Amino acid sequence: MVDEAGRGSGSAYIGSFTSAGGRGVVAAAVDRETGALTVTGASGAVPDPSFLIAAPGGDVLYAAGETEDGAVAAFDVTGPAPRLLGAPAPVRGTHPTHLALVHGHVLTANYGSGSVSALPLGPDGVPKPATGVLPHRGSGPHPDRQEGPHAHQVVPAPGGRWVLSVDLGTDSVRVIALDPATGGLTPHGETALRPGSGPRHLALHPSGSHVYVLAELTPTLTVCRWNPATGTLAPVEEVALPTDTVNYPSGIAASRDGRFLWAAVRGADTIAVLALDESGERPRPVTAVPCGGRWPRDLALDPEGRRLYVANERSGDVTWFDIDPATGVPSRAGAIQVPAATCVAFA
Repeated sequence: MVDEAGRGSGSAYIGSFTSAGGRGVVAAAVDRETGALTVTGASGAVPDPSFLIAAPGGDVLYAAGETEDGAVAAFDVTGPAPRLLGAPAPVRGTHPTHLALVHGHVLTANYGSGSVSALPLGPDGVPKPATGVLPHRGSGPHPDRQEGPHAHQVVPAPGGRWVLSVDLGTDSVRVIALDPATGGLTPHGETALRPGSGPRHLALHPSGSHVYVLAELTPTLTVCRWNPATGTLAPVEEVALPTDTVNYPSGIAASRDGRFLWAAVRGADTIAVLALDESGERPRPVTAVPCGGRWPRDLALDPEGRRLYVANERSGDVTWFDIDPATGVPSRAGAIQVPAATCVAFA
């Protein structure tokens, strides 16, 4: 796509909490030369979209509505503003916070009910009601945040056979199997992490050999080896993030070349930078830079891996950063106002 100035452009989508003054699902054009975002339209058809993911090809976008009666909605994003496709489909869980596209299904991590749901996609890409729901079991030592399971993220595992579900309430990552024919979900294994750490999100090494689990209740990162043949996740090392304040890490991303990790840290309001060795098992804290706003809920790499985009929820903006290819250190390049921003996704 080419913008009015004749420069190449792409598309980005920003979630924003409607209950906090956000516009819902926000579409933006991306200037590929500068990284700048320009809002082109929005839809408030789904309340409180906490996470967005684009289908392959980029014509359809999925949004998780983080409400008590959680739902997933599909949007046509071929025009300047997102257009709702069909009715939002119930996930049979509460407060979904994350989405994944797996074998013709959209999977949701349901924080409130502590479960993972699978919703089949119709030929038009519209999700149908959940066919499979897998409840998590367990709790953790934190009295307010770990009274029960709280699934926060669901990610296709390298190798294509399994799905990983990160649970903040049970201090663990589950390995799940999805039956593409029935949409059924089956537990395969569970990896325990340090009690009270509260794992929230993970990132994958581009080789598929390692998984990096970011904890919310402690400023730490756990490195795990991944075996795609057996579907097992084995913790190797826990590393402290470069921060010295009370904080709550949120999102994490890995560089396309496997040399760096970036983690958004709320409270400290920073982006933590870590360098990886050749094995991928030894993250080294490098530095932390200001996130450009307050309460960075999530971050995302652009499709080329040259820039980071940070959704700053409480300051109501999305800030983008150019990444130094030699050091991995981000430098602020610009920002736009998006009230109650939750995430950024690219087509």
